[in-house]
Amino acid sequence: MVLTACQPAVLDPQGVIGQAEKMILIDSLAIMLAIVVPTIAATFAFAWWFRASNIRARYLPDWDYSGRIELIVWGIPLLVIMLLGGVAWIGSHDLDPAKPLASNTPPLEVQAVSLDWKWLFIYPTQGVASVNRLVIPAGAPIHFSLTSASVMNAFFISQLGSMIYTMNGMTTQLNLQADAPGTFHGLSSQYSGDGFSDMHFDVVAVPPDQFAAWVETARNTGPALDAGSYAVLARQSVSTHPFTFRAADPELFQQIVAQKLPPGPGPQTGRPGPSVSPRTER
Repeated sequence: MVLTACQPAVLDPQGVIGQAEKMILIDSLAIMLAIVVPTIAATFAFAWWFRASNIRARYLPDWDYSGRIELIVWGIPLLVIMLLGGVAWIGSHDLDPAKPLASNTPPLEVQAVSLDWKWLFIYPTQGVASVNRLVIPAGAPIHFSLTSASVMNAFFISQLGSMIYTMNGMTTQLNLQADAPGTFHGLSSQYSGDGFSDMHFDVVAVPPDQFAAWVETARNTGPALDAGSYAVLARQSVSTHPFTFRAADPELFQQIVAQKLPPGPGPQTGRPGPSVSPRTER
């Protein structure tokens, strides 16, 4: 009853990576329960059998060693560790965030930048960009290049899988895919200051024709994204309403990574002004 308001998220995957990670969770749980459940059952069984009133229980005051017991108490945990290690080893290679997804459809390139406290998504091939809203074609692999314009953040779309960190002056890679149209919740899962709790975005997976229509609409609305407009965007703000840029400088992402553009200020000591956080007016 306490958890009725929670969403399944990780346990309700909508992409190939999320489904594989869910299977790892289930397999790991099953392997651990194989030793946890018998151990708990044996604890109660021993307590019941060796109770003071049970005259049938054998009392062995001089007993000190049993090879069979040693084999059980060491062998079973060793097998569990080997199985869990195998699951982790195979999963870490198969689900490497930088490993391209097998698909007949070419991947969509998206450059993601974490700012204070919002997300910027640049579509270099399409020449557009969006803030706090990620639109992707369903059924197509998405290749993310990620960086931070300020402090470290963590990019996470729970239903698609693979949380990964963004860091200033560095680029990380991530490959995801939404198998079907839908709207999924994306967020920053790394605390980064006053606006952290509002640093989330919608991931809208649409059919390819609708994605092409969205790109065309974005090309005809909104401002252009260049060094000047980026400097304005990089200022600290919370609860930024999603909007798009009709054109994006193709070199902007690399300029952010190479720190040719100044990084954001990051969290400051003391309380931010009302222009940054309306919560400070209370």
